[in-house]
Amino acid sequence: MSPRTSAGDTPTGRDNRLRDICGRLKEWRPVKTFESLFAELQDRAANRPEGSATVAALDAGVHAQGKKVIEEAGEVWIAAEYETDDQLAEEISQLLYWVQVLMVGRGLKLEDVYRHL
Repeated sequence: MSPRTSAGDTPTGRDNRLRDICGRLKEWRPVKTFESLFAELQDRAANRPEGSATVAALDAGVHAQGKKVIEEAGEVWIAAEYETDDQLAEEISQLLYWVQVLMVGRGLKLEDVYRHL
């Protein structure tokens, strides 16, 4: 996709191009949202693409998924204490992924969680 791609041409309809510290456009990169990640995980659960790590994680069951949530939560804490903001953001993204895998594994919907926010 060219750097001149308009906001309407992005998958989300928003301008997802990254900007450097001076505000110059760097590249176009799709941005996942909490909702789009959840939709992607639900799709993988329904269609079960061969070789999918998400399918394997779902098949491993809630116990294994819960262990990954705990592991990733610990890594978020450690990153918050000792790592860069970028490393912390990466760990948080992994925690969010595993929380959503657990949600899909249990059959929860986003609305089930949103009711409690």
